[in-house]
Amino acid sequence: MSGLLYIHGFASCGRGQKSTALADYFGQGSVDAPNLPPSPTDAVSLLERMVEEKRYKLIVGSSLGGYYATWLAEKYGLKAVLITPSTVPFETLTPYVGVQERFCDGEPFIFEAAYLEALKTFQVMPKRGRYLVLLQSEDEVLDYRKAQKFYQDHRVIVEYGGNHRFENITDYLSMIGNFKHAT
Repeated sequence: MSGLLYIHGFASCGRGQKSTALADYFGQGSVDAPNLPPSPTDAVSLLERMVEEKRYKLIVGSSLGGYYATWLAEKYGLKAVLITPSTVPFETLTPYVGVQERFCDGEPFIFEAAYLEALKTFQVMPKRGRYLVLLQSEDEVLDYRKAQKFYQDHRVIVEYGGNHRFENITDYLSMIGNFKHAT
């Protein structure tokens, strides 16, 4: 096993503030952060291939990426750090059906209504994986209490204040590193 896989959120890109911070901390060659297609089925297929090929020691997922990370952690028995994870994206992404733009580069994409149903197929209970969940109480996109309850049997950190972007991820890098190396 080596390195870590970073999974970005909805309408984002692999290269961003969180993946850059992780690469700066863990080493530039140790973090893979792919740009995911908007189709959940295609995104999960890509991620599964990467996990099977690279055998990551840790997955880090943000928002929708946290939802995908949970699927992967359960399927492969991996450790995952979830940053403001979505627990029901098939509900919270309903208003975004249609043409959207990626936040990172303005590139347009279509988020189809069928993707909401596809997302339901990847819903799992967090049992087999090991999780560190990082939440902020002022998340303006997702109610942090839903993730807090959903992952209640795992290590959950709630920082009061903040926002959905979890902009102070650098404050948590040593904790993520300790979690990565813990047995």
